[in-house]
Amino acid sequence: MSQGKRIVLAARPVGEPKPENFRLEECPIPTPGAGEVLLRTIWLSLDPYMRGRMSDGPSYAQPVPVGGVMEAGTVSEVIASNNPALTKGDIVLSRAGWQTHAISDGKGLAKIDPKIAPISTAVGVLGMPGMTAYTGLLDIGKPQPGETVVVAAASGAVGSAVGQIAKIKGARAIGIAGGKEKCDYVKKELGFDDCLDHRDPDLAAKLKDACPKGIDVYFENVGGAVFEAVFPLLNAFARVPVCGLISEYNNFGETSPKWAGKMMRAVLTKRLTIRGFIVSDFAARHGDFLRDMSQWVREGKVKHKEFVTEGLDSAPAAFMGLLKGANFGKQLVRVGPDKA
Repeated sequence: MSQGKRIVLAARPVGEPKPENFRLEECPIPTPGAGEVLLRTIWLSLDPYMRGRMSDGPSYAQPVPVGGVMEAGTVSEVIASNNPALTKGDIVLSRAGWQTHAISDGKGLAKIDPKIAPISTAVGVLGMPGMTAYTGLLDIGKPQPGETVVVAAASGAVGSAVGQIAKIKGARAIGIAGGKEKCDYVKKELGFDDCLDHRDPDLAAKLKDACPKGIDVYFENVGGAVFEAVFPLLNAFARVPVCGLISEYNNFGETSPKWAGKMMRAVLTKRLTIRGFIVSDFAARHGDFLRDMSQWVREGKVKHKEFVTEGLDSAPAAFMGLLKGANFGKQLVRVGPDKA
């Protein structure tokens, strides 16, 4: 029988994930039963939220069990079908996880039309990261023409889209990214008004210079020192959509920071709106997102970059690099041939 591969959670990490937290296993390729399909993974999406799924602390979703296949969104090909709604050769958006093959009963699968855009975009700019940017910015941030929007991790899959959508809506877009190459890309290729290096010891002063009228919207997905530089510059009635805190993901069990009291005072006196969200909160907006984002991509108003590693075996190292900012754009793993 042909063999497939999967990567399972070998042990829960303490602090940063390490190679020993993952285990590559060979396994028989399963046979679909009645009403089922067999999927072959083409593209595997790696995203920061997966760090939370590796831990068993309180969260919005169940953790991956030790010995269980790592969680992930995937683009897959149907290679065998006993389901009348799906045909061999169909390309689908799925949640097959870190494995080369998976069985599905068809629920939760969404067909992808390869004629509309490269199928990898279904887990990138036209998928969860793009919708996170779209809904978080427009439904919570609500940028108005002339306002200043600051975006953390501005060269990443979510942040890059946030800033470009802010520009489409007539706002100023200031990015924060790691290193000169990423900052140059954000300014010169994506069209942000400015981009600052989060490693710069003078970040707070330079951010103040870049935002002379303060900050009206801060799209938060980093936390830590970046948030501390942004927070004093928030204007009255500023909005802060929070979709992630990548700088904090390895710090479990810590007490509230010493500046928490001052932060809450500013939340009160400036009447700030700080709202955490999960993209599924806005599931009803999916049609609007696909309509608008696909048009902006076609028109060149939203550009995107993919950072690809090859083979399922590369996923652990790519994921560990993602948490340290090693990726440049949307982090993908090409698990199998993309015939589309």
